[in-house]
Amino acid sequence: MPLILETVVTTVSAEGTMHLVPFGLIREGEDFVLAPFRPSPTIANLSEQPYFAASAPSDVRVIAGVVTGRRDWPVVPCQRIPGQRLAECFGHAEFEVASLEDDVTRPRYRGRMVHAESHVPFIGYNRAQAAVIEAAILSTRLHMLEPEKILAEMAYHAIAIAKTAGPAEREAWDWIEDKVAQALGRSERVLPRSGPGS
Repeated sequence: MPLILETVVTTVSAEGTMHLVPFGLIREGEDFVLAPFRPSPTIANLSEQPYFAASAPSDVRVIAGVVTGRRDWPVVPCQRIPGQRLAECFGHAEFEVASLEDDVTRPRYRGRMVHAESHVPFIGYNRAQAAVIEAAILSTRLHMLEPEKILAEMAYHAIAIAKTAGPAEREAWDWIEDKVAQALGRSERVLPRSGPGS
């Protein structure tokens, strides 16, 4: 099985419009492959500027936020490529597209790393942070899975949220729960809502 790193990828159009989205980068030798499904702003941006940055967010709300429509996260300019990367992240890497394997459904962009930098020490994610990442990925596959499987996986991830989540992880979980409930037409929640008014 290939190594897949869960990151937040940013691309920029020729006009400077940035697109920010979570992506699993596939390790192939010394390179990393970015494989977005069509249609995608990522593909449109890469056709104009063949560069992308991948950030490891220090706040998992970024991943949960982006998959639930919250895309306004602080960014700063990249060092070696035209583009932006997350301002708050453990580290980031910058890539130029070395080759493209075109496909009508899911083209594969082989990224050659031109710069990498660590910004804050990474000691590790706790179980709640890992659960948020898994639930966020699950929430992008709601059209592919049966409701029973979705709810079973959410219930499993909720165990880690209930035991180890801080306020940030609970907020991220609530965003994902709202998305899943709306997609499934449910009013019930796997976990009671956190925060004021819960």
